[in-house]
Amino acid sequence: MSLRRLVFSSIFLAATALAGATAWRATAREAAAEAAYPPGGQFVTVDGRRVHALVHGAGPDLVLIHGASGSLRDFSHGLVEQLGREFRVIAFDRPGFGWSDPLPGGGTLTEQARHLRQAARMLGADKPVVLGHSYGGSVALAWAVDAPDSVAALVPVSAPSFGWTSGLPWLYRLTAPLPGQALLVPLITAWTPRAYLMSEVAAVFDPDPMPADYADHFGPEMVLRRVSLRTNALQRASLRDEIVALEPHYPGLSLPVELIHGTDDTTVGFYIHSERLAGVLPDVRLTPLEGVGHMPHHADPDAIVAAAKRAHARAVLASRAP
Repeated sequence: MSLRRLVFSSIFLAATALAGATAWRATAREAAAEAAYPPGGQFVTVDGRRVHALVHGAGPDLVLIHGASGSLRDFSHGLVEQLGREFRVIAFDRPGFGWSDPLPGGGTLTEQARHLRQAARMLGADKPVVLGHSYGGSVALAWAVDAPDSVAALVPVSAPSFGWTSGLPWLYRLTAPLPGQALLVPLITAWTPRAYLMSEVAAVFDPDPMPADYADHFGPEMVLRRVSLRTNALQRASLRDEIVALEPHYPGLSLPVELIHGTDDTTVGFYIHSERLAGVLPDVRLTPLEGVGHMPHHADPDAIVAAAKRAHARAVLASRAP
């Protein structure tokens, strides 16, 4: 055997061994995550795909939509219980996250909104107040733009709402295209150190501290699964263009809107998004949370509950107007 053939054979065998080890370890880590964080709610089926929902409390319907790289467990760390004293809360796993099946191509903002709207109706919520955090706030805006008569009021929390100038982060530039989906995503699932994963979760809270038991409750290993990584990459890659397409429709949204945003949010800038959005919506109240970062529903949950209650009260008044 020539030296060249020997080198190529060695590389091929090494690559095959790495691929096999990666597939085995990724599958094992996914199985361990799913065993540790089983579904805590119920399922409805929309167009042949399961949607996982946690329903809690009694009262007016309030739908919760989580952000990127998340699940409904972000809300069930205290907020669902607190809101459940005033509302019948329906917290969804967005398609491709938690225990909800993915949509083809990840699902656009509007496709996800329609999917969750159908799921909400199956659960008896025909016209809920819709609260969305971060990317989930963008889904909430798309819901209202697409079907304004199906939502009583909006509560976007730290929500991207206008286009921005910075480019797509390098991780999504690598993992959104097909080669990255096929090759890089399994490597991330299999070999990302848990310590690094925990540090990334904590960084989302900056400058606020992450609650001590948050990571154990939230289960970031679930987001590390291949289906969620692929879904998240596809959704993030198209997010800016989809939001730009929504912008012209904001002045036509006549429903009550309660905007909540931390002024020190470095993930979704307060001044770029919520402050600007407050200037174009017809019926809006903006609550800036001074010094708070990207996770105000953990830093100041009372403010979130108060905003949801105001949104519902304003919706009731609007429905009675002549």
